[in-house]
Amino acid sequence: MRTITQQSIGGPEVLEVAETDRPRPSSGEVLVRVRATGVNPADWKVRSGHVRWFGEPPFVLGHEFSGVVAGVGPEVTAFRAGDEVFGWVTPPHGSYADYVLVPQTSLAAKPANIDHVHAAALPIAGLTAYQALVDIAQVRPGQRVLVHGAAGGVGHLAVQVAKARGAHVIGTARAAKHDFLRQLGADELIDYTTTDFANTRHVDVVLDTISNDYGPRSLRTLNPGGILIDVVGVGIDRTAVKERAEASGLRFVEYYLEPTPADLAGLAGLVARGDLRPAVQETLPLTEAAKAHELSETGRVRGKIVLVP
Repeated sequence: MRTITQQSIGGPEVLEVAETDRPRPSSGEVLVRVRATGVNPADWKVRSGHVRWFGEPPFVLGHEFSGVVAGVGPEVTAFRAGDEVFGWVTPPHGSYADYVLVPQTSLAAKPANIDHVHAAALPIAGLTAYQALVDIAQVRPGQRVLVHGAAGGVGHLAVQVAKARGAHVIGTARAAKHDFLRQLGADELIDYTTTDFANTRHVDVVLDTISNDYGPRSLRTLNPGGILIDVVGVGIDRTAVKERAEASGLRFVEYYLEPTPADLAGLAGLVARGDLRPAVQETLPLTEAAKAHELSETGRVRGKIVLVP
């Protein structure tokens, strides 16, 4: 099978096509023929050495995918060959490949009302939005939710999750993306290039996909007892934000993704009910992973980028 691998840390040009043996599932594992794989900012951050989650190369990037079960190992009871599934995988044996081997607990049935391309755009960004807003913030009807980077991979899904929970949703994004976000259900939109979002008031939940100075500025928007959730996971020291939040009677959560089968199923349920649909800006061949990384690194992607065989 083909994989996209890298032998060194560097720019998009270090990504290369390699041939390797197709893995065989052992107990509790499922072999999936990948039909599409989502591209996330974490991918280029690992490739470039911005974060060192997987040690030294070589490794195969890619955390999320959609595909068809090609084989199962002993003790797999939830899936069988031919099932359409989507899920996540932990590199260094990632989803930039023709086949991926994963535990059965990392899979869910693909919602029938979306194709593999859109299903592959869901697991990482979708679970981030879902866990932050549903599990941590426990968003309730009538609350005001501010989503930073609302048109991005996590942001555009967070807008939809919050709306499905009955919230009033405010999003920050460039003006050119406002029509797109209104179609997703956003109630108010702020062009951060011309307007200071920190002047917004009476917010109950802030979902921060940007970090940097967005954290301390966002605290000013929150109601007493409100919560700021930073989902970026890497970068600046957030100690000052934590201290300022605590002193102001606010909650600050530095969120890290912890995929669970229950939350993946919950995400699939929102899709099946028509409350959630990922937007895909660009679909590229697997062999053009380097181009996908170049696009991702611009920070201007609307929704997601997806690779297909």
